[in-house]
Amino acid sequence: MPADLPSDLRPMLESGLTDLGLDTAHAPRLLAYLALLVRWNATYNLTAIRDPREMVTKHLLDSLAMHAFVDPLVASNGALADLGTGAGLPGIPLAIVKPGLRVTLVESAGKKARFMRQAIRELGLDGARVAESRIEALDEPGAYAAITARALATIPLILELGGHLLAGDGVLLAMKGVHPADELAQLPAGWVLRDSRPLRVPGLTAERHLVTVGRA
Repeated sequence: MPADLPSDLRPMLESGLTDLGLDTAHAPRLLAYLALLVRWNATYNLTAIRDPREMVTKHLLDSLAMHAFVDPLVASNGALADLGTGAGLPGIPLAIVKPGLRVTLVESAGKKARFMRQAIRELGLDGARVAESRIEALDEPGAYAAITARALATIPLILELGGHLLAGDGVLLAMKGVHPADELAQLPAGWVLRDSRPLRVPGLTAERHLVTVGRA
């Protein structure tokens, strides 16, 4: 347990991991990431959430609620782009619990990109890399089997900014609160809803959905 985190965080996190069907053996690296985030956040204001207990629920477990949806990427060696990832959410927690996942963390803010590079080094996340770039300027067309975004923008805007990154059969895995019916009604031409599933985040009562969008 990192010395600068409350001692009750590990059982809280382990309980959440168990609820999500994940191995509690991932807890130490997730807590190491959280400790690093807390330290950097004190100086660089990477996230508005300051309470480490809130971070466990609203950052770690919220990010990991979609873990089953990246299993096909790991199985096929497909790459994931996490757009507007901020401090690495959900990409870094997913990379920790899915060791075979290849993920590019796309973020234009220099301080957040520096933090993520440090986290990747300290945690030994060989499959993760940082692209310090605006989403629309990332020149990697068709390189990704999936893109994801958490609290970034509307689905139409995510597709406008990052749709070029997807391979022909690639999908957007959009993390949303309530089911985004209005956003889905405004999908750009050539994109269709593939799936929408409610997600359960341990310790969180608010609604969460994972929406999958692909090319028509």
